[in-house]
Amino acid sequence: MRVLVAEDFEVLARSIGTGLRREGMAVDVVLDGDAAVESLAVTRYDVLVLDRDLPGVHGDEICRRLAADRRLTRVLMLTAAGTVEDRVDGLSLGADDYLAKPFAFAELVARVRALGRRATPPIPPTLTCGDLTVEPARRVAFRAGRRLELSPKEFAVLECLLASPGAVVSTEELLERVWDEAADPFTSAVKHTMRRLRAKLGDPPVVETVREGGYRVEPR
Repeated sequence: MRVLVAEDFEVLARSIGTGLRREGMAVDVVLDGDAAVESLAVTRYDVLVLDRDLPGVHGDEICRRLAADRRLTRVLMLTAAGTVEDRVDGLSLGADDYLAKPFAFAELVARVRALGRRATPPIPPTLTCGDLTVEPARRVAFRAGRRLELSPKEFAVLECLLASPGAVVSTEELLERVWDEAADPFTSAVKHTMRRLRAKLGDPPVVETVREGGYRVEPR
């Protein structure tokens, strides 16, 4: 899942970004509305975590623009104002959800995940390939009944592949969906992550390399 965090209080913004990355999400962080608009123009995000009172382009205006453009990006609006009237106002602007500060981080994660499911075609609660089973909501994977100890990046790569059985997923697409804007497009991060993932999956091999194409998991 690709997430943009737009929050002008830098300590909070970086904290949210770090926490969501630990949950296996690819997260970009910006500190004002102008940077948020620029990022949204060049990257397809599943969820925008949006502080309402951003400097530069106001959060309300960003919401209006996304709604007018009918973008698939889902908006979770953050604000210090938590009255019923504030929530209704924020939702009427085009936000998909509303969370008042201060908030519990576990609730933020749950709301981001819920919005992410609405931003993309539905993924079954359980993804399978032969004796391999992945449960995205619980962030767990098993092979032949044995739980696999996967890193967040390894899990996210496997989820991307299993969500498109038989389809070739390019290295560029994996970089976009699993990493963030800081990832070097010429990096070997995908290759190294894939090597570790394959070692943990064991035999027989699950992931096929498609020359000059990417990677694929054939349904079984």
